[in-house]
Amino acid sequence: MPRDLYEAELARLQIELARMQTWVRAEGARVVVLFEGRDAAGKGGTIKRITEPLNPRFCRIAALPAPSDRESTEWYFQRYVAHLPSAGEIVLFDRSWYNRAGVEHVLGFCTDDQYRLFMRQCPEFERMLIDDGILLTKYWFSVSDEQQRLRFQERIDDPTKRWKLSPMDLESRSHYVDYSRAKDEMFVFTDLPESPWWVVEADDKRRARLNCIAHLLSRIPYEDRTEKHPPKLPRRQSEGGYRRPPVDSQTFVPDHAARLERAEPSPG
Repeated sequence: MPRDLYEAELARLQIELARMQTWVRAEGARVVVLFEGRDAAGKGGTIKRITEPLNPRFCRIAALPAPSDRESTEWYFQRYVAHLPSAGEIVLFDRSWYNRAGVEHVLGFCTDDQYRLFMRQCPEFERMLIDDGILLTKYWFSVSDEQQRLRFQERIDDPTKRWKLSPMDLESRSHYVDYSRAKDEMFVFTDLPESPWWVVEADDKRRARLNCIAHLLSRIPYEDRTEKHPPKLPRRQSEGGYRRPPVDSQTFVPDHAARLERAEPSPG
């Protein structure tokens, strides 16, 4: 997708996201969005573009680590419940309770009994959330085998992206078909009329981000509650005899940019 077209539409959609959050705050709505899919499918990049224009005090990303020994003895959904939103909040789950249907099931981190119990309880758990008024949306980011391979290799080659490649990500490549089967079975049990899975084709990252954001906005029944007349900037306070301390009395960060400019060869 052409960058200029992408950036123009992203800017428009991000304005709408800000308007949507204003409505969520005013109405006391509770919004939960789940982002699932294969590793390197583009979930993180989409979440970043959603949160950029939003007030971080009222929009949180929940990316839970592996459960502790204590959490492993709790009801499976218990630690996720603690991250659900209060009135006026948006919570984006970068992976969610569906870990049990995916990585835990495929790699043997849960028993068959725990897996079957999850599949029975998950639809009821989500119905409880929806019945209580939570606006729940579930996204599955779908990426092809070749695109995943290319993105993994990019992370390996780029030192600034290597942190994104966990041992679990590498392990997922050797279980590619197992994850496909697990996803198909998960959809059978949890793709419900009241809580459907929305599949995002993610081979084209720019297109995937725009499609996901536009769809998310269509899922929230928001109205434009932003102020029609922006506040006016008040006049600056007069000096009133105040004098700044001498420059040499403070310690400034060295001007790294100036050193770069001096080192830059002049044109011609």
